[in-house]
Amino acid sequence: MSMIRDAFSWARFRAVLVKEFIQMKRDRVTFGMMIGIPVMQLLMFGYAIDTDPHHLPTLVEMGDESPMARAVLAGMESSEYYDFVGISTSEAQSELALRDGTATVILTIPPGFQRDAMRGQSPELLLTVDASDPVAAAGAIGAIGGVVDVAMGQTLSGPLSFAASAPPPFSVTVHRAFNPEGETSTNIVPGLLAVILSMTMVMITAVAIVRETERGTMESLMASPVRPTEVMLGKVLPYVFVGYVQTIVFLVAARALFDVPFTGSFLAFFLGFNLYIIVNLALGFLVSTLARNQIQAMQISFFTILPTILLSGFMFPYAAMPAWAQTIGTAIPATHFLRLVRKVMLKGAGVAEVAGDMGAIAIILVVITAIALRRYRQTLD
Repeated sequence: MSMIRDAFSWARFRAVLVKEFIQMKRDRVTFGMMIGIPVMQLLMFGYAIDTDPHHLPTLVEMGDESPMARAVLAGMESSEYYDFVGISTSEAQSELALRDGTATVILTIPPGFQRDAMRGQSPELLLTVDASDPVAAAGAIGAIGGVVDVAMGQTLSGPLSFAASAPPPFSVTVHRAFNPEGETSTNIVPGLLAVILSMTMVMITAVAIVRETERGTMESLMASPVRPTEVMLGKVLPYVFVGYVQTIVFLVAARALFDVPFTGSFLAFFLGFNLYIIVNLALGFLVSTLARNQIQAMQISFFTILPTILLSGFMFPYAAMPAWAQTIGTAIPATHFLRLVRKVMLKGAGVAEVAGDMGAIAIILVVITAIALRRYRQTLD
């Protein structure tokens, strides 16, 4: 009789199987994560991710407006790597454009460029590229040689046709600004701070608040005269200290282990990372209003971290993404904090240069806070 009872029962198996499908149907968040995360990864890696950025914003210092100089510009414009966004009138203006991100490439054409080329003096074109992201800079640097050759062959004719023969009557000097050695760690390590803070701040806050809901202590707060804003601030601000500890450890390790410089304003960095910590804590509070338990809180937190890693410019160049992906990336706080950190640490930026990035984070903070408070009030109702 015992062996009969212990034999496999298709009826019991079917009952357990049906029960699990019913439970899966009820747990819509988990089911949504199982479908949503693979779809998101497929769309991002298939359509949004590109390691060869094109249409980099380019400024020109026009020291010479001769036909040969215009031929070089025409060759660059015909390529997909450079988008001319204006004329720079001074070296200081060009340096500021590179530092605040207005331009990624600066082409400097020296005075008397064509005259010196005709005399065989081999003048130099200077291509200055923001190499704080070496992957984004590689395309622009690699393309310039071919661009010049094509421009010379297609544009120069008549009395100047001899100048189109190889080698070109001039040379191109490439200057990698902010990262002369092209070290990948110089780019990745500062950006890693944004990912670390996002992962920990969102998840810790969401799980902590949902845990109180599961234990019933949140009901006591709901029954008390404490307002939603007071609850939100009281819950998230203690984790600001955690963010401070993480940031201090990160800065020390970045300098000691990877020799990453910190050349900019500490005030700009301090203001920026405080804003970023708060916006991630607010996002964690919002996640807690969507989750019913701690597992769901972790799942939703991971769902927000995925686009942070892929669409912010941390792993893949932001400039290489299609317009729709860049639009989504603009709504991600990490996108703006990445720019802020890299500008301050690598480019020596101050408060003025990162004001736009801080403004964007502040706007996102206001939107997330408003939605979180609305969701919290609905929970109270």
